[in-house]
Amino acid sequence: AAAGPWDESSLRCIREDASDRQAARYIDRDDMVTTVMQTFTSTTVQCARCHDHKFDPVSQRDYYALQAVFAGVERANRIYDRDPDRNALRQRLRAALRQVKSDSGTDTKAPAWWTAAIQTEVAAWEVDRSLKLAQWQVTIPERLNATAGSRLRAQADGVVIAEGSRPAVEDYEISLPALGHEVRAIRLEALADASLPQGGPGRQDNGNFHLSEFELWNGTERVALERATADFNQDGWTIAAAIDGLDKTAWGIHPEEGLSHVAVFLPKSPVKPHADANLQIVLKQRHGGGHLLGRFRLSVSTDAAAGFTPLLPPALEKAFATPASARTLRQRVDLARWVVTHRLESALAALPPPDLVFAPAADFDPDGGLKPVTEPRRVSVLRRGEFTRPLEDASPGSLSCVASLPARFALPDDAPESARRAALAAWITDPSNPLTWRSIVNRVWHLHFGRGLVATPNDFGRMGAAPSHPELLEWLAVWFRDEAHGSLKALHRLIVTSDTFAQSSRPDDADAQGPATDADNAMLWRMNRSRLDAEAVRDTLLEASGTLDLRMGGPGDRQFDLQPGIHVTPKVDYARFDRDSEAGSRRSLYRFLFRTLPDPFMDALDCPVGDQLTPVRTSGITVQQALALWNDELVLRQAARLAASLHREFPNRGVEQHLAVAVERLYARPARPNDLAELLPYARRYGLAATCRLLFNSNEFIFVD
Repeated sequence: AAAGPWDESSLRCIREDASDRQAARYIDRDDMVTTVMQTFTSTTVQCARCHDHKFDPVSQRDYYALQAVFAGVERANRIYDRDPDRNALRQRLRAALRQVKSDSGTDTKAPAWWTAAIQTEVAAWEVDRSLKLAQWQVTIPERLNATAGSRLRAQADGVVIAEGSRPAVEDYEISLPALGHEVRAIRLEALADASLPQGGPGRQDNGNFHLSEFELWNGTERVALERATADFNQDGWTIAAAIDGLDKTAWGIHPEEGLSHVAVFLPKSPVKPHADANLQIVLKQRHGGGHLLGRFRLSVSTDAAAGFTPLLPPALEKAFATPASARTLRQRVDLARWVVTHRLESALAALPPPDLVFAPAADFDPDGGLKPVTEPRRVSVLRRGEFTRPLEDASPGSLSCVASLPARFALPDDAPESARRAALAAWITDPSNPLTWRSIVNRVWHLHFGRGLVATPNDFGRMGAAPSHPELLEWLAVWFRDEAHGSLKALHRLIVTSDTFAQSSRPDDADAQGPATDADNAMLWRMNRSRLDAEAVRDTLLEASGTLDLRMGGPGDRQFDLQPGIHVTPKVDYARFDRDSEAGSRRSLYRFLFRTLPDPFMDALDCPVGDQLTPVRTSGITVQQALALWNDELVLRQAARLAASLHREFPNRGVEQHLAVAVERLYARPARPNDLAELLPYARRYGLAATCRLLFNSNEFIFVD
């Protein structure tokens, strides 16, 4: 149900409460409902969006009941693992993380996840963290310098105070006292104080600061820093920016002004201070506007583990410093939530990266304005289909016209979102549902004969075509359900081993009365002659030259050159794509489909575009197809490769024998004398590669008799 177009502007890039976004959600769900119901039940339920269906027994309430099924999902990159055990573990961790983040309890009632085991875990964590915090050594600077006019003053407790003028930009240079041990971590405390604007810890009017770079020097040698962590990061101004070597980026703490904050920096290797020089720290503050630190303190540690101790947000640091017996229930729960969240997130980070598939999802990583749905949204029956004119609420369900099944799903109030879609799947596949089984066998019949027993596979209603063989359709549906037990393999075998399928497509081999009584062959008095689909033509070209990649599974391959565009839509160029690359040899099944810019070669061969449902493909014969099969770069490359492979496999054979092999590979039959008589003069004049190109353009190559 994620195969249709997706309106990025309305569903991701605008405000959550915008009217355009609300309307876009109804439209997006309409696409999901249309795709599912036309595909699996061959019903045009979308016609009941504004009023009851004018021709089929589908009410407007049924339509919005189907919309309610999909009210809890967005289209997003959904994660999954190929390893079932790892997938189960990842889902358990993510589910536990969602519970911990969503269930906060109250000031007088603990959340459900706050068990005795969790409390024991938190107590052990507190002991461990206390030991690691004790390993920090506060430093009292020997020398201080501010490069643009501020005065830096150190107190006995190591706190450095910036006073005097407030320049726009400034660097603080701090010389640490002589240290007789290695340094494995440095801690910077940005300290709030009532004397600073808005309580600091910065000197800017709003109390913020921006640390562009944190530099550590051992004499004249700059020390490389491996990583940095902080207790809080301003959106877009994270602590990582303080060690990226760029003055234009910085660490900030807005809107957490008025609170103290901590950052820890870890060198790539232990730092042994030189005997003749002290360690130097430079705090570069290059953002401008007076975003300078007002009060700060530096500490060092000889234990790298101290640097890896996760930092707590200010409120939790305060709770941690409070004796356990004096903490409120809220403080205890908040500390426990942080501990459990950190453990679960660390466990998730330790797993191999998951695969992604674009699909309906309720649990996914936020992407800009596109965020996971916490619970199914309210869906209303809309008067005339206008979202501004809601009537009664819709409950999840399906079609009332299927009397053998309940029209509405009996789901408990606390059922997860996925239960709605699972209920619809169960309704669709129920043995008592007469729609699904007819729809499936008709599509398989269409696949083999070029036309279904019902010529409109997506519409079995009054406006669709009447069955050409109604009894056969009924018999096949019942046989497929009851005897084949839904086995598509068995259904295919039944059809392709039938006398009807074994008929010749040549009119002169068929019933002599057929052309006069049934010119379009609706009664199947002969086999229909069919043309290969665009995907089959492309794959056959690759297979003939020996370059088709038969690997199964994995993400789609982009068989085009992709460059950033001016706005959201990138630049797609099929001509610049390297067809000799690995991606160029993948089966068409794994072709990345760019919906709004189709592949010109595939488009010429009537391959449908990806932004709409196509129940029946067109199969025209046009000049564009002939030109594509003669001039397209893909055809030229595969013709040259086929010729080269013939020379390589049969080096001692002549042109005539090479042509005989080529005909057998492409037409699946031995070469006939008239084939060679027609091809030999051309091959001797233009070469084997050009002749292979000629063979690709034959009706016998693209048509199936």
